[in-house]
Amino acid sequence: MDEQDRADAVTRTLNEVGPRLKRLRAQHGVTLAALSEATGISKSTLSRLESGLRRPSLELLLPISQAHQVPLDELVGAPEVGDPRVRLTPRTVNGSTILPLTRQPGPLQSYKMVIPAARSTPEPRTHEGYEWLYVLSGRLRLVLADHDLILGPGEVAEFDTRLPHWFGSTGAGPVEVLSLFGRQGERMHVRAQPRG
Repeated sequence: MDEQDRADAVTRTLNEVGPRLKRLRAQHGVTLAALSEATGISKSTLSRLESGLRRPSLELLLPISQAHQVPLDELVGAPEVGDPRVRLTPRTVNGSTILPLTRQPGPLQSYKMVIPAARSTPEPRTHEGYEWLYVLSGRLRLVLADHDLILGPGEVAEFDTRLPHWFGSTGAGPVEVLSLFGRQGERMHVRAQPRG
């Protein structure tokens, strides 16, 4: 690769940063105002950065990386060729971003979910299975049969999915959740529990 090819590659990478930042912000359901408050970067600078009118710099990308809790190389699009790290592909389902964490088929599957603030109207449903939810951030609303619960960071719920259930945001902001799900009612096997 000659000097001009390297310069072109850098320009292409920098041009892709803005749209990537905008997608990431949308996936997390965060407004420019909220991101501005979290990073200390003005809304106009963030807007110009996302639209490509402002060149990305380390001083701008580091606070954004920390606010979204993603690695810096994810913001700039580190090359995947020769990269030994596992790169899982998120998908969008009913407005939520779902990242499968289990790489092989099996009775239990694990996911990380980012549920937007807009998903706050309960639509209970039933299906075969058993689910375990752990709230990473935000506030999760769980409607389970006759119960209507609010769970915060560090709180866990487990339930049989044959019961009418729904979970989403309280409407106050997005919520991040870890989910373990067994399709045929498989449950986790707990080998170590505290006494009493």
